[in-house]
Amino acid sequence: MRIQPRQQLLEIWQATARACLRDDEWVWGGRHHGSSISDAEQLLCIMLPATEVPRFRLDRPDETDKDVLRVLRGLGDHVDIPRRLVNTLTEFMGNYSDADGVPVFPGGTYLKSKQGGTAATEEQLSLDVVESFATSVTLALATIGFCRVFADSLSRPDLRVDVAELEALASKRLTAALTGLLRSFTINVFAPDHEYGQALLRTINQESLPAQTVVERFNRELREVRAGLRDYITAGTGQNAELDNNRMFECGWSWGIIDGAPKIGFIDESLQRDGHALDAPYLYFTVVALDGIADLFSARTRLLGLLDEEQQRLARALEIRWELTQAYWAAIASFGDGRWPLEDIPWRTVDGLESDYFSLLVTAIAARDLARRRDTDVDLSRLGQILTELANRGRLTRRSFPGDPGTVLHEPGIPILLEFQKPVDGPELYYDASDFAPLLLKRAVAVAALINDIKLRGTLLELADQVWDNVAKRKMRDGPARALWDQPAQVYDTLTVKYEQPTWHHTVRVVESLVLAAELAGTHPLRNERLATYAQDLLAEAEHLFDQEQLAGSTEAGLAVRRQLETVRQRIQRAREIASDRPGTAASILTNVLIEIDQFAAARSDARQD
Repeated sequence: MRIQPRQQLLEIWQATARACLRDDEWVWGGRHHGSSISDAEQLLCIMLPATEVPRFRLDRPDETDKDVLRVLRGLGDHVDIPRRLVNTLTEFMGNYSDADGVPVFPGGTYLKSKQGGTAATEEQLSLDVVESFATSVTLALATIGFCRVFADSLSRPDLRVDVAELEALASKRLTAALTGLLRSFTINVFAPDHEYGQALLRTINQESLPAQTVVERFNRELREVRAGLRDYITAGTGQNAELDNNRMFECGWSWGIIDGAPKIGFIDESLQRDGHALDAPYLYFTVVALDGIADLFSARTRLLGLLDEEQQRLARALEIRWELTQAYWAAIASFGDGRWPLEDIPWRTVDGLESDYFSLLVTAIAARDLARRRDTDVDLSRLGQILTELANRGRLTRRSFPGDPGTVLHEPGIPILLEFQKPVDGPELYYDASDFAPLLLKRAVAVAALINDIKLRGTLLELADQVWDNVAKRKMRDGPARALWDQPAQVYDTLTVKYEQPTWHHTVRVVESLVLAAELAGTHPLRNERLATYAQDLLAEAEHLFDQEQLAGSTEAGLAVRRQLETVRQRIQRAREIASDRPGTAASILTNVLIEIDQFAAARSDARQD
């Protein structure tokens, strides 16, 4: 990969420290100042690498990498940095809690008025949104794990108290966020002849079959999902009782807590605010929720025991919804025997909207489902082709032109109208989704990591490199925010808006992509069977010729020759150890070994002739 994740993450950390410190104080802000989502993303730009990439760890001060200390020197030395993070994280938890200490999850400036000149009301800006729940899950888990490890290195009682207080605040926020996600889950049920049913049929019927045939297949392929939704899902939904084989449906997460979502009996009622959101899923918020919930099942969460008993109960309930939603959208994306509905770009939602951005969101779900089922590289390669097409259409790998609709994906983005089941005074609200480029980068790296075929993986990594070239050019170039994102006008001539403040939403998406790239770089290279056979053949020849040298009496030669033979023996041993996982490296070692052994034979031959 040309991405160089380590170097890029170091540059982002340096830029984040520069942009966030004023007079030795942490400054909240960015392009979406006043949003719990943006502030959490600002912290995640530091916390994600610090908890997911071993070389970037900050929770063990004595083991902090020198390069990390260099780029974060604005935050202090190896002792000051984790202490400052504790204080800043504690400040965040306080900023987004009410007067009674109950966590809140306001969308804030992410919520925009659809009516020009009419600003969103304070009540609207304070509404809890699913993206804040999901982002807080990721941040809270990172914080709790950070506190657990950092506390072991502390001896001062006052610091241990501060860390314990932060862990308690993060745990409370995690519980509230999981509760909010649970109460935002929804099922939308409709008849096949309803406009939603007709739209869904048009999407999945890629073979132009009779509508009744498609409905019957839909019922057959989704029967397990339907049964799971009907039998196991209660909290946050009101339509599951209508699920029968004569109706179609979709499931996922709305933009916020559903109006009338039932309270969860074992959770403190103070953590369960009333909802206003439409009782129907949104594709954008469904993908956001799935990403956040996935962190609950990570190896790090399990190994560090980050969930208490109450949170484990919530996580189990969310896991059922996660599994069923994954299965539903993956089945819809690949429905039928011919061309996948997902390959019919752009994706169309049941309410009649269509966009390449929606295709990218569905691809994200399908990729994760294929990873869980460990499906064939053939299916994964189809996802790769879809991502390649989306990159072209979004002008990430092709040049744009005047009036190009592809640039709309980047500025102003795709507006997502937020509909209310329970009205709130104020104008209509929408949510801008403009993170197409970093999100596609993230998905390309993620799909590449799933592929076991060397050629196919190389194709996806080449796509990731091409998308990275576009994303890297969009770094801000001036002021404290330089080297952060996003300035799309630097790539697309038809865009004229220039920003002075970074968007942490885009920056954290880039960080997520780089973390995935770092994880991929840390894995063993894919095994090539032809290369492995070649390495084994070289190993057999090298060992045989080495044995001949020993029989020929080379071991009785001078000290220099004996030392050289010992080096050859060690190299053969090293090649034998790595031949299975790294056959190319083993072959390179053995090629040099064979040259050295031949030099011994040639020297003996010359000696006999003399």
